[in-house]
Amino acid sequence: MSFSDDVIRAQGLTLDEYAQAVEGLGRVPTWAELGVIGAMWSEHCSYKSSRVHLARLHTTGPQVAVGPGENAGAVRIGQGLCAVFKMESHNHPSYIEPYQGAATGVGGILRDVFTMGARPIAAMNALRFGRWEHPKTRHLLNGVVAGIGGYGNCFGVPTVGGNLSFHTAYDGNCLVNAFALGIAAEDRIFLGTASGVGNPVVYVGAKTGRDGIHGATMASDVFDDATADNRPTVQVGDPFREKLLLEACLELMQEDCIVGIQDMGAAGLTSASVEMASRGGTGLVLNLDCVPARESGMTPYDFLLSESQERMLLVAKPGMEPRVAEVFAKWDLDAVVIGHVTDDSVWRCTWHGDEVCALPVGLLADDAPKYHRPCERPESLAAMQVVPDVRCSDPGADLLALLTSPDGCHRGWVWRQYDHEVGAGTVAGPGGDAAVVEVPGTDIRLAMTVDCTARHVLLEPKVGALGVIAEAARNLACVGATPLAATDCLNFGSPERTDVAWQLSESVDGLTIGCKAFDLPIISGNVSLYNASAGSAILPTPMVGAVGKLAPGVVVPRSAFPRAGMTVAVLGRPPSHGVGASLWLTHTVGRDAGTPPPVDLSAENALHAAVRALIAQEMVSTVHDVFEGGIAVALAECCMAETVGLVGTTPGSEDVAGRLFGEDHGRVIVAWEHSDDAAIRRVCGDVPVHVIGTTGGDHLALDGVVNVRVSALRVAHRNALKTFAEDVHAVSG
Repeated sequence: MSFSDDVIRAQGLTLDEYAQAVEGLGRVPTWAELGVIGAMWSEHCSYKSSRVHLARLHTTGPQVAVGPGENAGAVRIGQGLCAVFKMESHNHPSYIEPYQGAATGVGGILRDVFTMGARPIAAMNALRFGRWEHPKTRHLLNGVVAGIGGYGNCFGVPTVGGNLSFHTAYDGNCLVNAFALGIAAEDRIFLGTASGVGNPVVYVGAKTGRDGIHGATMASDVFDDATADNRPTVQVGDPFREKLLLEACLELMQEDCIVGIQDMGAAGLTSASVEMASRGGTGLVLNLDCVPARESGMTPYDFLLSESQERMLLVAKPGMEPRVAEVFAKWDLDAVVIGHVTDDSVWRCTWHGDEVCALPVGLLADDAPKYHRPCERPESLAAMQVVPDVRCSDPGADLLALLTSPDGCHRGWVWRQYDHEVGAGTVAGPGGDAAVVEVPGTDIRLAMTVDCTARHVLLEPKVGALGVIAEAARNLACVGATPLAATDCLNFGSPERTDVAWQLSESVDGLTIGCKAFDLPIISGNVSLYNASAGSAILPTPMVGAVGKLAPGVVVPRSAFPRAGMTVAVLGRPPSHGVGASLWLTHTVGRDAGTPPPVDLSAENALHAAVRALIAQEMVSTVHDVFEGGIAVALAECCMAETVGLVGTTPGSEDVAGRLFGEDHGRVIVAWEHSDDAAIRRVCGDVPVHVIGTTGGDHLALDGVVNVRVSALRVAHRNALKTFAEDVHAVSG
């Protein structure tokens, strides 16, 4: 059998990669084998353009129980328990079919967590869309948010936080990054490995259909007109069946039945079985005739590459097949023996008595291509880093414009569609700096946040990515939490472009510096490349999900002023960077410009420690991070929640725009009623404390140049996104 160049490319392989596969195999592959190699060697499964960079990430620490390489990572939280969490992308499917793309992204990340033996207790998401003016943005926003809510709400996991941004660079390629966290006993964590020669391989969960075929290869290519219409590559989810699958898996995991278990995610049965064999150093034989089918006329190619949802693959201990079948039958799910473990390190599949696949496991896994893509700093960056000479002539009007802009308006329209309190464990939900949840049956509370300011990464990737980690750690500190670990989702354009490869490499270096500095090892994650369309790449978006732990008895502060009569202060050094890379500058001149603010690691760590100490001693009742939009936006957010005014003076230079809207790191707003300045300063030590003023009235008045009614700000701020999303006649902001 021979294949044309077009057929080879359609499987996601270059001609050189196909030649490498033929050489490694010693023969021409069968049709089914060609599809399998294409899927396993796709960017989505093999990480062929990112593995050289990921090896540099900081991934270890005494708190890490399971690091990268498994379905999810696990970090010790005390009392013999681990927090198990991960973040993954479902970008391309969500652009093609926003509801199902986002819904199955949630379903997939939940399976990654409970495959490890952890019961999910919280979910978050990070979303990126194009301009409000773009004709697809409203459609994508509504579909994605509905899909996340539809799946998560029905499954019964609270969506406790998230991150949303809009930019023209995402016009042709939205981002949907899903995060989930669960709790497992450290001595009952399950890994995705196939070991024990002769042990049965059991398929469990929903039946297999043709949905999602070529999903992995589609997610490893740039968009064109044909790709955007390729709906059959998008999976269809069933959250109720996923809930049954969760309960069946966790029930079986309480018994001594399972050797290893793996989610059928990207590339479905193929990737699940190959990855299990690779981790176990074994081979597998799969009888495809035994795979439960949802449709008639399915072929080996269909069974192997389908990405139908709510399916798992497990290796059972000898003689445990009846018990596995009994548990899954109780939950109305299939559990069928479809193969067994071998000792020859070959992955084999049979169909109607014939062997249709016989591929070395190493060829599909460790021997997949690994590229050292050329990296080059783009010459255009120097011009982009020049800050235009612009003036802030009406700071009050600028503040209102930011608070009603796509990136500055209230996100309540989104998170009100999510059940963020199901399970009764949510302490602090969406809308604050970080969410906080209780671990069921314990006094342990965990904080979590997702962060990325992509325009900072665009304008200087290493500094911007370091800032992503600093912001995440600062958000954890603002609810009184000490960092534990993080997960990442690295969203970039085509790595075949030297500038994109450079952005990825620099970003990894920035993340590594930050993770070491703030003790946030990356324990899991995902890389999503080829996020581009019509020759235009997305902003480099290294999204980070960070998790921390609160000390017992800590009262979580609010991120807003609850009443009049509170003393307000900003902790940290006065702003000095100016408006470079700020939201204000982008909004004012219509493009991203300047350089991102640097991160002083020592000062940032000292600030986090001071904030945690103030919270632990209950000296402050309001704590809010200062970052995107600067101190003017942060103070407005504190005022608008309860319509509480403030008259104050902000620290900084005479440059009005830089002082009010600059995005320097290392600043936090605090407010108190019963403390005093001297006591606050004693706890803060060398961290500067600048008292701004006292809350009261209905006006936010700053520095004699801003004087706006808080009630008017609140109405405009809260209505902007809702108006855009729901009103087909909305005027874009």
